[in-house]
Amino acid sequence: MFKIGDYVVVNSNYGICKIEDIAYLDVSMAVGNALYYHMSPLEETGAKIYIPVDGTKHRIRKVINEEEAWKIIGEVPEIEEMLIDNSRLCEKKYKEAIQRCEPKILISIIKSMYYRRRKRDEQGKKDTVIDERYFKVAENNLYEELAFALGKNKNEMQKLIIDGIKKKK
Repeated sequence: MFKIGDYVVVNSNYGICKIEDIAYLDVSMAVGNALYYHMSPLEETGAKIYIPVDGTKHRIRKVINEEEAWKIIGEVPEIEEMLIDNSRLCEKKYKEAIQRCEPKILISIIKSMYYRRRKRDEQGKKDTVIDERYFKVAENNLYEELAFALGKNKNEMQKLIIDGIKKKK
């Protein structure tokens, strides 16, 4: 169980959230008599999120620390890109990967999209809407968490990750 004041990542849909309270909900949407995390997303001022403490529907984990962030950044050249053979399964695979909340998986999506984008540019084609949507989500979630862990901004994180991708193993 997390504590009040902890920073967590929830399903990668909300970005980093701060746990403001752990309490029962007084609303009709509360399931039974369950405890809920009352959270505020860092990037959505004024927004509130309520997630059951039992965590059965939502994956919640602590934000990575500085040491873990540097380790992940150092591993970028070795992380395999996400390969999707069937374009019809593309969105499903991206969605499942994003839901896992794992920085290395986000890097594999970004890496895959980076190479795919370069190939499509060479062919004179644009990115697909699905590729663009999930590329942005993966980038935002990864760069937000790395920036938070390292006390830097997202643009610096993007540069570090792209430099790592260009090094390729």
